[in-house]
Amino acid sequence: MPNRTVVVGAGIAGVACARALSSAGVPVRVLDRGRRPGGRMASRTLHDRVTDTGASYLTAADDSPFAAVVEDWVARGLARPWTDTFAVAGPDGVERTTSGPVRYAAPGGLRSLVADLAAGLDVEQERTVERVGPGPRVDGEEAAGVVLALPDPQARRLLPADLAGRLLGDREWHPTLAVVLGWDRRRWPAGLHGAFVHDDPVVEWIADDGDRRGDGAPVLVAHTTPGTAAAHLADPDAAAPAVAAAVRRVLGIDAPPAWTHVHRWTFAKPARPREEPFGLADGIGVCGDGWRAPSKVESAWTSGHLLGTELGGS
Repeated sequence: MPNRTVVVGAGIAGVACARALSSAGVPVRVLDRGRRPGGRMASRTLHDRVTDTGASYLTAADDSPFAAVVEDWVARGLARPWTDTFAVAGPDGVERTTSGPVRYAAPGGLRSLVADLAAGLDVEQERTVERVGPGPRVDGEEAAGVVLALPDPQARRLLPADLAGRLLGDREWHPTLAVVLGWDRRRWPAGLHGAFVHDDPVVEWIADDGDRRGDGAPVLVAHTTPGTAAAHLADPDAAAPAVAAAVRRVLGIDAPPAWTHVHRWTFAKPARPREEPFGLADGIGVCGDGWRAPSKVESAWTSGHLLGTELGGS
């Protein structure tokens, strides 16, 4: 790998960085420990349909370079405008609705968008990196440059302590559990789309996955509070009953789900994302959700794209 820049992490930030490097003519290889690209834009096939278990949607500001990427996905049928309106709920039920930017969803799951962005790149899946540095080295092998497109705690484990301190500092990351709940039929109000939940000890966001995907399936995905997640990191499935009860209470659902599935995100989002777009020192760059605040899909793509553009000299 001496003549290649190595990107560790095939989430949207890592793939965006690799794409920018490749476009600039820089040889690049992506290493990822997962079986498929996507990172926290994760989708999983459950009960014969794709369900988003990571990021819930994406947005794109009109003046952002990411907007052109999203427009291309929409034109090719890979993404679709979903909604600009969500419910706001408290522990005792839905209180009102709130409007904002258009949220985009993907009929094939958000992971399919990262896979599309990665098409044609040199991506090695199921490759666990043990050590980065000193200097641009990966597991002791020299590289032209190295990019860590990972949550801070994961990147910190790979770096020498002094470099980790300079690049990353010491910022807290919050966990969450994504709990998928399936019913025999839709038992919540039509037009819900999703609900931001405040002041509830168990859940803080509920997405209508059937509405999001466009197939009308009776499936919700609830994301827990950091406290609930932290209490169940060792046994995520044990949280399912409490999450199901909270979702039923908030949405007034009159029956328990027929099935559930729990996905643990130990490092779901940074407590305080940085304003800077990326970090770079000693031939090693870092990018992703912890940069280019606020933390969202567009910010992660922009962080990786800007770092790749910087390293590519364009």
